[in-house]
Amino acid sequence: MLGSDPSGVRPVVLYHAEGCHLCARARGVLAESGVPFEEIDITGDPELEAAYREWLPVVEIDGERAFVYYVDPVAFRRKVGAQT
Repeated sequence: MLGSDPSGVRPVVLYHAEGCHLCARARGVLAESGVPFEEIDITGDPELEAAYREWLPVVEIDGERAFVYYVDPVAFRRKVGAQT
């Protein structure tokens, strides 16, 4: 599912849950960056809830946890190698 994108953009995944205001804020930062990202709602999935609930939102880049709770726009662009 995840792998290197031929365009050179590293795969980004946002783990979120229903009613999470911090998740909505993180989604906005990712959307404004213009970098494509996948969203995974952990709500109701026991395995995902156990892995991610206490850290939400979680942003992974290339399968590695890069941000929890808050996504700094400048740091995000730097980590994904996006042009600013």
